Amino acid sequence: MKAFQAIKMVGGALIVLASINAYAQSSDAAAPAAPMAASSAAGGAKAVKKADRALGRKVRTALSKTKGLSVANITVRARSGAVTLAGTVPEQPQVDLATQTAQGVPGVTSVKNALTIRPVGQ
Repeated sequence: MKAFQAIKMVGGALIVLASINAYAQSSDAAAPAAPMAASSAAGGAKAVKKADRALGRKVRTALSKTKGLSVANITVRARSGAVTLAGTVPEQPQVDLATQTAQGVPGVTSVKNALTIRPVGQ
């Protein structure tokens, strides 16, 4: 008996919520303008993210083609032209080489090097 009452209460609450939502949508005169603004802002954010991903791929490709650089433990993050290199490399010269390589990629405005040295086997 209690389960039946609970089902009736939940059903009534759903009906009330649906009617309130429908009333709010039909009476809002500015509703068509708001989604347009939100979608254009979202489109801009998507374009920025897409550009950041593309730049990150370019930097990773350049790093992988660099002779004498172990890229297995290097991660690349790009944000509006600023690139962050993180992870580990086995020797100090590789830290400098990774920084120089990333700076040479078109579109990179700055490079933050967060690489640490971790000898092979440790």
